[in-house]
Order: sequence, then C-alpha cells, then structure tokens
Amino acid sequence: MKFKLFRILTVIVSFFFLTGFVPIFSFIGPGVTALTSGNVYKASAQFIINQRIEKETGKNSLTLIKETLVEKTDKKIKINSFDEDLRQLVETRIKMTRQKLNNHNLQKLLKKRIKVTRSILDLNNTTQ
Repeated sequence: MKFKLFRILTVIVSFFFLTGFVPIFSFIGPGVTALTSGNVYKASAQFIINQRIEKETGKNSLTLIKETLVEKTDKKIKINSFDEDLRQLVETRIKMTRQKLNNHNLQKLLKKRIKVTRSILDLNNTTQ
C-alpha cells in the first residue's frame, strides 16, 4: 500500500517538474497555509489574491512589494539629498552675507576712526 502511494506521488511530482509546470509555487504557498493552519478559507483567499495581483501587474506579490519598497527608499534618498543640497546652499549664502556685513562694518569703523583721528589732529584745518 505504501509503495503504491509512493509511486503515485512520484509520478505526480515528476509531472510537475518535468513538464515545465511553473505555477507549482503558486499552489505550494496556499497549500502550506492550509496544512499548517487548517484554514482552507485563508489559503483560498491567499491564492486568489496572489492570482489577482499577478493578473493585474504581471508580477507576483513578493516582486511587487519589493519594487514598491525600493521605490520608496529611492524617493527618501532623493528627498534627503535635496535637503542636504538646500542646507549647503543656505549655509554658503549665510557665510557670504556675514562676510559682506563684516566688510561693511569694517569700512564704517575705519571711516569713524579716520574722522576721530582727523578731529584729534585737527587735520581738516591744516593746510599744506
């Protein structure tokens, strides 16, 4: 009896692998779910959802999720690089503005010192 069951199982398994019956994996997932949980409804729903996703997108559910996560990660990287570029731009503008203000304040200070020095030395009234 066991030998007969083993032969039948061997023929079925070899049929799946030798004939190029690729969707075997779409049956294995729900089959494992049905066997481990004992919930046929859950396994059926999983199979139907996977088939629907594959029909709509042409990709299986794992590939679709992986690509979606990669796209989200790429968007985050782009946003972070944009934020970094913006931060560097603002920092350089702040440095330039400080430099201009320092130069302007230095010129004011210099003019004031010259004026004070002339008033002390009374160079305005002196003729050469």
